[in-house]
Amino acid sequence: MMSKVIALAMALVSAVSSSCSPRQSASVQDTSGGTLQGVLSNPDASEETVRTYKYICDSFGSVMLSCQQESTWMGSPDYEMDYIYKNTGRYPAMRGLDFMNGDFDGVVKRSEEWHEKGGIVTICWHTGINGRGYRESLDDIPDFDKLLTEGTDEYNGMIANWDKAADALAKLRDEHIPVLWRPFHEFDGKWFWWGKGGNDNFIKLWRMQYDYFTHKKGLNNLIWVLGYSGDVKDGWYPGDAYCDVIGSDTYDNSTNLKAWKRLKSMDTGKPIAFHECGNVPSVEKFENDGDMWSWFMVWHTEYITKNDTENLKAVYNSDKVITLDELPE
Repeated sequence: MMSKVIALAMALVSAVSSSCSPRQSASVQDTSGGTLQGVLSNPDASEETVRTYKYICDSFGSVMLSCQQESTWMGSPDYEMDYIYKNTGRYPAMRGLDFMNGDFDGVVKRSEEWHEKGGIVTICWHTGINGRGYRESLDDIPDFDKLLTEGTDEYNGMIANWDKAADALAKLRDEHIPVLWRPFHEFDGKWFWWGKGGNDNFIKLWRMQYDYFTHKKGLNNLIWVLGYSGDVKDGWYPGDAYCDVIGSDTYDNSTNLKAWKRLKSMDTGKPIAFHECGNVPSVEKFENDGDMWSWFMVWHTEYITKNDTENLKAVYNSDKVITLDELPE
């Protein structure tokens, strides 16, 4: 079996030696079956964003990146990271953050700190249409006809909220920090407001934010992560030109194989992420099921602390799992 060090070195050499620009297609063989295009949807993506995406594509199918969602209310914003280190001797390669409740400055600060440590940043956003947090993301009931019509009060209010996130992401852009941006997650579950209008309205909404952030705001540091629920329902895909990673989540303690098969069958040529879970299964279960995701991200607080510590240690020290200390420069 290829060792963790050799696998990592091969991905690093490939990333460093490639001369492909963001506009060029660089097909990469996906060892789980299929071919990745290896090119970002945004042709003007920054150099460091291209390198990060290429590393993710080169690694896909052979190793999984470890990722942990943070909380900010457990005495320390590093509560989960410290817990993992205490029990495994390692830190996750990726840190999950959330703009929830308008925590833009805090997320920027912690993203900068994580990037300085050599880590990768992924950001989601529980928000109401006009702001605030988790409760509003569930309870808001939009009038999509007005919300998606430029110039209406509903549209203007939503854009004003988007501008706050865009300003925060621009600070990270100016610091040369790539972000795996995961907005409007679990959209096909229809429990958040962004999914309540059905698939056609969601696709319009997703494309609208993509165009606004990419072309209007010049956020060339974003890698767009399209995060389905566990069902991965048909008809919600916004198109190859509007995302870079597709994924699914589940909290049923499985490797999420059913979703993996549905995502693979879409044949998008993009890496696939297990972007939220509770208990992380053993690496052997992932290998036996044949779903070596690009990364797995355990949710915060009790979701990580309820993991079996022996399995968690085995996962974080597996040759098939990349941790913070193993990421390339």
